[in-house]
Amino acid sequence: MPTFDMDPYDGDENNYMPQEDDWDRDMLLDPAWEKQQRKTFTAWCNSHLRKAGTQIENIEEDFRDGLKLMLLLEVISEIVDGNAKMTLGMIWTIILRFAIQDISVEETSAKEGLLLWCQRKTAPYKNVNIQNFHISWKDGLGFCALIHRHRPELIDYGKLRKDDPMTNLNTAFDVAEKYLDIPKMLDAEDIVGTARPDEKAIMTYVSSFYHAFSGAQKAETAANRICKVLAVNQENEQLMEDYEKLASDLLEWIRRTIPWLENRAPENTMQAMQQKLEDFRDYRRQHKPPKVQEKCQLEINFNTLQTKLRLSNRPAFMPSEGKMVSDVSNAWGGLEGAEKGYEEWLLNEIRRLERLDHLAEKFRQKAAIHETWTEGKEVMLQARDFETASLSEIKALLKKHEAFESDLAAHQDRVEQIAAIAQELNELDYYDSPSVNARCQNICDQWDALGALTQKRSEALQRTEKLLETIDQLYLEFAKRAAPFNNWMEGAMEDLQDTFIVHTIEEIQGLSTAHEQFKATLPDADKERGAILGIHNEIAKIVATYHVNMAGTNPYTTINPQDINAKWDKVRQLVPQRDQALIEEHARQQNNERLRRQFANQANVIGPWIQTKMEEIGRISIEMHGTLEDQLTHLRQYEKNIVNYKPKIDQLEGDHQLIQEALIFDNKHTNYTMEHIRVGWEQLLTTIARTINEIENQILTRDAKGISQDQMNEFRASFNHFDRDHSGTLGAEEFKACLISLGFDIANDAQKKTGMMEAEDFKTCLISLGYNMGEAEFSRIMSIVDPNRVGVVTFQAFIDFMSRETADTDTADQVMASFKVLAGDKNYILADELRRELPPDQAEYCIARMAPYAGPDAIPGALDYMSFSTALYGESDL
Repeated sequence: MPTFDMDPYDGDENNYMPQEDDWDRDMLLDPAWEKQQRKTFTAWCNSHLRKAGTQIENIEEDFRDGLKLMLLLEVISEIVDGNAKMTLGMIWTIILRFAIQDISVEETSAKEGLLLWCQRKTAPYKNVNIQNFHISWKDGLGFCALIHRHRPELIDYGKLRKDDPMTNLNTAFDVAEKYLDIPKMLDAEDIVGTARPDEKAIMTYVSSFYHAFSGAQKAETAANRICKVLAVNQENEQLMEDYEKLASDLLEWIRRTIPWLENRAPENTMQAMQQKLEDFRDYRRQHKPPKVQEKCQLEINFNTLQTKLRLSNRPAFMPSEGKMVSDVSNAWGGLEGAEKGYEEWLLNEIRRLERLDHLAEKFRQKAAIHETWTEGKEVMLQARDFETASLSEIKALLKKHEAFESDLAAHQDRVEQIAAIAQELNELDYYDSPSVNARCQNICDQWDALGALTQKRSEALQRTEKLLETIDQLYLEFAKRAAPFNNWMEGAMEDLQDTFIVHTIEEIQGLSTAHEQFKATLPDADKERGAILGIHNEIAKIVATYHVNMAGTNPYTTINPQDINAKWDKVRQLVPQRDQALIEEHARQQNNERLRRQFANQANVIGPWIQTKMEEIGRISIEMHGTLEDQLTHLRQYEKNIVNYKPKIDQLEGDHQLIQEALIFDNKHTNYTMEHIRVGWEQLLTTIARTINEIENQILTRDAKGISQDQMNEFRASFNHFDRDHSGTLGAEEFKACLISLGFDIANDAQKKTGMMEAEDFKTCLISLGYNMGEAEFSRIMSIVDPNRVGVVTFQAFIDFMSRETADTDTADQVMASFKVLAGDKNYILADELRRELPPDQAEYCIARMAPYAGPDAIPGALDYMSFSTALYGESDL
């Protein structure tokens, strides 16, 4: 009878079944192990089975029903009958093989794996320290900790005491037998009563706990996977809600602001319009800048969200209708259009009111002069004094009337000017047009009446003239020369008091030149005044010499020397006042010119600077210098330098405000307006922020997908090579050629990537660089990188596509399999199971969104985790 050592107690206590380990290792090394073992093991078994009158031919088939295996065990047990050591060794070998050896925890197995599992599970319990399978279990807390860790409702662990091992052990053994179906293998006295409990007995008992809780371990792993997926989904949903709110708030602000900018209700006064302009400046300085930042942040949040969705294998986020980034941009464009129109309208209204105030004042002055002149004229023309006058008096009345007619004709131009000014005030929608029209109508009606009365009196005097021939020539000559001179003086006074409005130095210089020319005529006018006064002196001399009986004043005119001298003095008084007004206006125009040049000097520097920075950012975004982190650091420093330039923009805004307050409407020294500078500055800030966001998303993509820096450099180099216009985007054909250069074979739709090309494939690749490609495959790729069908591919979309081709993420099938573990292999899951295995917030999240299960095996409260899993990845509706 062959003998073998069945005493695994001998030797190193940590070296269980060393022969079997060697055997297994030899089997792996020798390919003929199976044949040798079959032959040897069959012979050994038959040597024992002969005693029972049987044998085996095929070791797999003959032991399948278990009958001959039981006979073999009976024979062997007779061999070891009465030898306790050999019997126990044989049983331990069976236990070790079937209960302990298959235990595996983090690449450790058997005893080491079981010990590591115990240490991991009891780690949170400070009064438990499992270091072996003997004295570490004497106080019973280790068994209680294992039960409490997996089934906390079975043991009140807080009431256990380390100094009461009997209670602890009995509690653990009783609970295990009653609720966990683990038979009571030891008594508490067996463990407490020995200095060092038997290691194999403890291992056997602990392995029963391991197998009882192994299902919970799988559930814990499945729960962790689901928690991870749900956490990503909840975070993405929160980002979507944040985007929707920010987009809604921004669109609502634009909706409220545009009607205000489109309000064109005119004001009647310059003060009111200046207040509107000041309100508009406050909007530009205080209300709009935060919204510019919100718009930029909205685009950054949207790009970041899309990147996270792509990295977690989720479908792309599609905002609510009307809340796309493009919708916000379009609304923003409408806002800026309304803003530009509103500013232009404000400035035009200010010009209009300025013109209206000037015209209204001019109308009042001319109307007052005319009304003063016409005062009493109707009464004069209606007088019947000629009926009792002498011949000389009649002739005097006739000549006087002729002089009046001359004076009346001279005033015709003023009446026409008054009517023209009133017409222009009406055309410019002057708010007080009714009173202007009424006054103008009165002047015109009075003028027509004066014309009719003048004609009627002239006819009466002419009828009487035939009877009266004598006339005083000197009076007549005086009247004829005094009337135009008097009219000239009145015109001069009117011109000297006339208001003016100019916008350039050239215009004020023109007025100054005209005024100097007028002053040059004063000596000749003074001579004419002397001549007229000489006529009057001659009349006085004749009267004194010949004692002529003069009945009153000059019968041919109401003008007297006193009036002429008074008006002449007034003209001489108004000349220096006009000089001072022109000098002050010239100084104002010089200051305006200084403001123009001051603004132009800064604008001509800031405008090109903004353009240069925009071009530099464009170059930075396509060049490769260092790692992505280096590029991000460089861009953030670049952004800081740009933001530090803001004081120059503010200074230019201040100069622009001074220009507007001075009512300067043009500037020939620069082509840049403040609007150009504002738009360029806002575009510069948006561009640098968007470029930084792209680099951040590239880092996020690289880290999440495990892409190396060399791969990123290769992607960037290929992208830049085909981005020949340096626009930062690739056209469809450029993108196609770039993919081919990286080894993507899209010439044949059905062919997969192999890393190599046949001769015909290479020919197709070359053709595709020109025109011919497989349209179906290329259309599929373009739908991924250009979902909005813009016709170009950005570098971020290119990186996302390349990372998707080289990495893998969780799938709906994996999540579905995890739920199936939690459900105990059922096709549905219950709310209680979700609450038991998942954290509270994520369990409730699943319960609220899972549809009722409608399969044939459904029970009340059954939930459909399969449709929920596919919905998480966009394969169905959630």
